[in-house]
Amino acid sequence: MATLARPAGPFALGTFSAPDGEPFPGLLTMDRVLDLGRTLAWEPSDIRAVLERWEEALPVLRTLAHEEALDWRPLDGLRVHAPVEPRQIFQSGANYRQHVIDLEVAHRAPDDPRSVEEARAEIAAVMDRRAAEDLPYVFIGLPSTIAGPYDDVVLPSWAKKPDWELELAAVIAKPAYRVSAEEALEYVAGYTIANDLTDRATVFRRDMPAIGTDWLRCKNAPGFTPLGPWIVPAESIPDPGDLRVTLKLNGETMQDESTKDMLFGIARLVSYISRTARLLPGDLVLTGSPAGNGIHWGRLLREGDVMEGSITGLGVQRTRCVEEKA
Repeated sequence: MATLARPAGPFALGTFSAPDGEPFPGLLTMDRVLDLGRTLAWEPSDIRAVLERWEEALPVLRTLAHEEALDWRPLDGLRVHAPVEPRQIFQSGANYRQHVIDLEVAHRAPDDPRSVEEARAEIAAVMDRRAAEDLPYVFIGLPSTIAGPYDDVVLPSWAKKPDWELELAAVIAKPAYRVSAEEALEYVAGYTIANDLTDRATVFRRDMPAIGTDWLRCKNAPGFTPLGPWIVPAESIPDPGDLRVTLKLNGETMQDESTKDMLFGIARLVSYISRTARLLPGDLVLTGSPAGNGIHWGRLLREGDVMEGSITGLGVQRTRCVEEKA
């Protein structure tokens, strides 16, 4: 198992299993894990069942984290799975200011008369207006894309330009429908790490350019969303709007940006989504990826690549790319 960074705060939640054992919902504190299915009175079968009773569970978890006379297991030797199986995944696109500016400048028309500096300044002004006056851009993903934080990432044979997109993910605590931005964070149980992989070659439909993006094809291959390693309670992350998002490819830093660069913060994203959809416990709200994707570097994923993604206080995930077997 990969070297694991400790999460912020006194405890975190995750899904674990012993060798050849069934996954169980766990409370992680220091380097030990408590099986919540055997400890909590309602015997939850998974982390989503804990989240469904979050207001009741949270004070109990705080107490358990400091209890010594319990059946703690060493983390070493346990397999770490994706911390939760969501029913819904909401993904935010074009939500990092610098990322959008970089992409717009890189893809401007060859006959664009503006200098790079002029183009950047104009696009930056547009981004600032968008953050102040417009709405987030959100689409939906499939739960079957979720994979563990140390699982191999299988690159489908049809994916010609697979790319990384490390993101902060908010985990929903209770049903949220038509909530305001001011109250939205009350519906967030905690935070985790997601790598929202994308095949750049299939983002746009070549046969129907007027239709636009094809999110099903480019983002929803099995295992295209490594998640975790754990969920850190929101109370342990004082400011989710000031976390460092870092992705290394084979040891080289490719993404390294603060969530301060987000155009729409978590509260606005949750509120916006809830105007249309009913968010449910365990659902994920992915907040977009900062600058430094593979398409920016001209270096896409291939067999043998190792991605290491970290976000302040949330731990580290480490995944290896393998080609799809025929």
